[in-house]
Amino acid sequence: MSTAVTLWCDRCGGDAGRGVHEACVTARALEPPRFCPRCRRRMKVQVLPTGWSATCVEHGTTTSP
Repeated sequence: MSTAVTLWCDRCGGDAGRGVHEACVTARALEPPRFCPRCRRRMKVQVLPTGWSATCVEHGTTTSP
C-alpha cells in the first residue's frame, strides 16, 4: 500500500517543506484545497451547501470530511 506524500501546500501551491504556512492552515479550516498536494496542479473545486469536492486530473477527487 502506498501513502500519499505531501510535497506542495494544497492552498497556495508553494513548497510544503519550506517557509511557514500558518495562514494556509488557518484558511484550510474553512476553505477547500486549491492545489494538488502531490503534483501542484490547480484542482477543479466544487463547493456545495453539504461540503466540497476537489479534483486533480492526475490524482482523482478529494471530498470534505
